[in-house]
Amino acid sequence: MGLLNSVSFQRLQGGIDAAYKRQNALANNVANQDTPNFKRSDVSFESILQQQESGIQSTLRAKVSNTRHYQFGSNTIVPAAVENTDETTSMNNNDNNVDVDREMALSAENQLRYSSYVEQINSQISMMRAVIQGG
Repeated sequence: MGLLNSVSFQRLQGGIDAAYKRQNALANNVANQDTPNFKRSDVSFESILQQQESGIQSTLRAKVSNTRHYQFGSNTIVPAAVENTDETTSMNNNDNNVDVDREMALSAENQLRYSSYVEQINSQISMMRAVIQGG
């Protein structure tokens, strides 16, 4: 297993990908704030990852050598980000449900989340570099 193929790196990469997709969805929401019948969308990742982690019981993982074997133990698969469209609400007379103030706040939160993921990756790479270089 390569140094950058660990579960933590895969999860951080998944978070970065989700932040990218979320930013695109939020920008699309703002761009369509006056479009009649437009429904806002958002991207879920962190909640899906948290649900997946809460279901993990064991730290052991079974070795599967045949497709008929059952897999049990830790789940190392990182979930994909899911884009959701809110079809149930309306804020304007034109059935649009985009609140620009909320979208901008979510965009700022997403930027902080993205920066945090990048900072964590940089920190892990710096630690690996220190170990490899011996100091």
